[in-house]
This record gives sequence, C-alpha cells and structure tokens, in this order.
Amino acid sequence: MAAPKFFVDESKPWFNSGLWPDGVPKNYEFPAMTLSEMLDEQVKNQPEAKAIWFLDTDVTYEQLGHYVDSFATALSERGVKKGDVVTMLLPNSIQYVVCYYATVKIGAIASGINPTYKPLEILHQLDEVGSKVLVVLNSLYATQVAPIIAKHKLDLLITTSAVDLAYGLGFKRILGKLLKKELKGKVPGAVKFMDLLKTPPNVPKVEIDPINDPAVYMMTGGTTGVPKGAVLTHFNCVSNAIQCKFTQFDRKPGMAIVGILPLFHSFAMTVVMNGGICLGFRIMLWPQPPAMNVFVDDLLKYGPKGGTIFPGVEVLFNRLAMYLKQHPELKGELAGMFRLCTSGAGPLHRYVKDPFEQYTGAKLVEGYGLAEASPVVSTGPFNNKDQPGKIGLPLTGTDWGIFDAGDFSKGMKPIYPGEGDPKEEERDTYTGEICVCGPQVMKEYLNRPEETAETLKTYNGRTWLLTGDIGFMDATGQITIRDRKKQMIKVKGYAVFPKEVEDLIGRHEAVRDVAVAGIPDKETGELVKAWVTLKPEVNGNITSEKLLEWCRENLSRYKVPKEIEILDEIPMTMTGKVMRRTLQERDPRYSKK
Repeated sequence: MAAPKFFVDESKPWFNSGLWPDGVPKNYEFPAMTLSEMLDEQVKNQPEAKAIWFLDTDVTYEQLGHYVDSFATALSERGVKKGDVVTMLLPNSIQYVVCYYATVKIGAIASGINPTYKPLEILHQLDEVGSKVLVVLNSLYATQVAPIIAKHKLDLLITTSAVDLAYGLGFKRILGKLLKKELKGKVPGAVKFMDLLKTPPNVPKVEIDPINDPAVYMMTGGTTGVPKGAVLTHFNCVSNAIQCKFTQFDRKPGMAIVGILPLFHSFAMTVVMNGGICLGFRIMLWPQPPAMNVFVDDLLKYGPKGGTIFPGVEVLFNRLAMYLKQHPELKGELAGMFRLCTSGAGPLHRYVKDPFEQYTGAKLVEGYGLAEASPVVSTGPFNNKDQPGKIGLPLTGTDWGIFDAGDFSKGMKPIYPGEGDPKEEERDTYTGEICVCGPQVMKEYLNRPEETAETLKTYNGRTWLLTGDIGFMDATGQITIRDRKKQMIKVKGYAVFPKEVEDLIGRHEAVRDVAVAGIPDKETGELVKAWVTLKPEVNGNITSEKLLEWCRENLSRYKVPKEIEILDEIPMTMTGKVMRRTLQERDPRYSKK
C-alpha cells in the first residue's frame, strides 16, 4: 500500500524566515515501512556497530537483531498473534528494546507500563489495552502485579531480571539491593525471558499494513485525568523517527544517544529508541535516573566526545548544571561532549537553559510533542537560531496552526504580523489552540470514538490533531505556548497561564523549581498558588512572604500568587512533568470546588 502524502505549503512563514536549517528537507515522502523493517535495515547495513549500551554491556546491531528474532519466534510459538497486545512492565533495559521490536515484528501491539505504577494503575492499563501478555521485572511482581493478577486474564506471563542480558559490572553501581531482591523466589505460572530467548529464530511471515495496523498503544499522560490509549501505527512511529533523523543534519558514524528518559513514555520511545535505531546510533540506557556523579562518569567513559545526543526533561538539565556548578573541574572534561540537547515533556525555562549552556558549553533547545503525535511535533533549530520561550520549528512534513479554542470550525487565528511577540494586551487576539497535521498524528484513541472525534477534526480536507495547548504564532511561524487549555487559571475574568508565572518566579535567584496552579476562591473564582523549592545555598534566608513581595514588584497584579508554599521537593512524573494535579489536591480548598 502506498503511503499517504503529507505536503506542507512551502510558502509557510517558518520556511522563509531564515530559521529553517540548511540540509533539512521541508517535505518528504514517508515510506510505508514497519518498525521491524527499520531495525532490519540497520542489522543488514552495520551488523558490527554498537546498538545498545546498558550497565557496561554493549550489544551490536547483529546481536540485537538475533535477540529480536528469537523472542519474536518464541512469542509466536506460544500463541501470540497479530493484533494481540504485549505489555511491558520494565525499566529501561536491553530486554525492553527486544520485547518491543519482537512484538511488532509479528504484528502484535506493544504497550509499555510505567514501572512506578501502583497495582490498580497497572490493572487499568491492562484492561484498557486488552493485554494478552505481560513481561515484568522480577522485583516488581510481588508488590505491583500479584495483588491484581487474578483480575485480568493473561495468556502469557514472562519474567526477567534487570541484568539478564547485562554482562558488565555497571549493575553494582546502579542497582545495588534491587539485584539481590530480584534473584530471590519464583513467580508462579511465569516463563523466564531468558528461556524464551533460547528459541532458534524462525519468525513467521505476517502481513502487516504499516498505514493502518497498530504498532503501539501509547498511554496518554495521566496528570490531568485517567490515561487512555493512543493508537499509533507503524507508519506513525517510523515517520516520526525519520522526522527526528532529519533534525540531526550533521550526523556521523559512532554517535550515541542518552537514554535516561523511560522507554514506556512516547518521548523516549521515539527520540531515544526508534530514533536511535533509525539513525544507527548507540543507545545508552540507564535502568533508572542515575546520580549525577554516576551519569557524568559514564559519559566520560562511554559517550563519544562531540557525538553524544542528550534528549531530556528540564529537571535533568537543571540538576546536571547544578552538579557542574559544584564541580567546576569537570567543566573542561565535559566540554564538547554533547552535540545536541533537546528538552521536552514540558516547558524549558530560561533559568534552566542559560546555566546548562554555560556549564556544559552545549546547545540546549526546546522541543514539543504529545503522545497523540507519536510524539514529536517540533524542535528548536540547532543552528543557533532558536529563541527561548518558543517551541521551535515543526518537523519535516508537519503543518501547524492556531485555531479558535472555542470553535474549531471557525478556522485559524491570524499570525501576529509585527516583530517579536504581541504585547500582553494584544495577545488574546492571536491566542488559540495549537493544532497539528502530519504523518505522526495517531490513528485514534483506543475504543473511544467520541473522544477521537473531539480530538481529530477535518479542516480543508486534512485531519488535524487538537493538542489542548494554548498559544500564539509569530511572524516567523514559531509558536509560544501560553499553557494547557485545561490548566488556564481564571482570576476575576483575567486569563492567567501557569507556565508564564512559573517562568517569571523561576528567575528569582533563590528558586530551584517552581509549579503554579489554580485553587478555587469565592472572591476571584480562582486564585493563583505557587509551590517552590529553594536552592541549597539559600539556607532558609528566603521566606514565602519575601518571595511574594518580589512577585508584586515583578509581575502584573492579577498574575501575582495569592500564596507561595515552600516545599522540599515538587512532585514530578518519571518524565519530569510537574504533577500540578497532585499539588492542587493537597490543598483542602481544591476538594471543595
């Protein structure tokens, strides 16, 4: 089947503003290719190249291909067939990559589960995606799976140890007590991953339609509600990997990509795993976010100087910058290590970007995406033309626009015609919902036709994804996100966007992390509340009242928080997203709304 064509009018402003990087195509005919075919190409073209580094263990592309074929054969022989769902309750590991690619190779559907989930959250995902197979880490079974295993019928339960395929000594530094816990006891009714991997490769031929057949059920973020499954086809996943490949316009052999982000999340699935394989890079995986001293040590030992790509989230870049500030002797050793650094899964604030670039000498740009778009939509250009506060340029073959947030059928909002950004009093004229069209846009939500119809809409004969994010577009075609549609705070009729307030408070020299959200209030409808953590050197010299005084001097009156609460830590997901809902629910007034 021929792949659908996605053509973006080359008169669009982002192509003609002087920002578009040389060597990056504006449009491309994306192939109707499966994910396993993408991997097979690398196995054929560079069998001896290093594909994965994990706990001081290297796996070549040839070895990875053999593991995948053996496991795919074993799954098939155990009755797993096209359309069945294989869920993986695993940390980043060689096994995760093997399970993922083996699953899609036989036409089954992969779905990663957050390994920090509680039992009922795991049960929800198993039920939501209709899982037939669960691959689980030994140490997670007793506390997270055993309590709910009788409530969901599985055809196959597979267990593995984090170090099943790791022969290096890195586990001693990173896993510690976890390894001892894993090696004790057996899981009833389970088959061992390593036993299945002994199966001689004989992968059955399965007819897969890359355009329409699902490859992944990717759970959307659950920070604002119960997660649901975004149906991503092979075409969606491969196209997004190719789009990411084009951003690496000066790539060279032997490069590596950092994999601290969890592979169950769409950001790491595409940028780290699928993107790394599409590029033929060495994927460096850590089973859990390492201590900064361990991370830096691993980079210096195994990361190619000048050829390491670092996709991450703001909290990672912030912590590395703070670590290097405390250890200035490392600045010279890390100089030139990172070729490209991209922050995603949330806004990149200037108070994080500037110190990171100062202490590493690397370029850090902001990217934008969402699970429903496989997930990458845009990234800041790596040609030193990125602009802080903006989410960069749409990827090759991706169109975007600002639509009326209340009524999609009204069409696109105007682009701000002046230089820079509109003044604050003008912004509402140009502000609306960010909508995206491209080959990476999901097929649908799994078993949720009404929500699919609300999120995927047709305009001028093309399907657009309504992102739920609110922003405006400037004359260069770049977008500034003001905030999530559902997270906007209404104060006496004024629209307050948490991201803007966070960015401003984050500039205070004493603030380390900040989160802002709305709390119900009888007088104003909602009040603005901020939660902050302080830098260690502050030593209790900054109070909430002092921060509020500073806010009154530096923010518009209606944006000033009514309250600031100082915390030891701000709750975040594994991918570094601030859990605003958790913070709100801790406030007794929120439950009364």
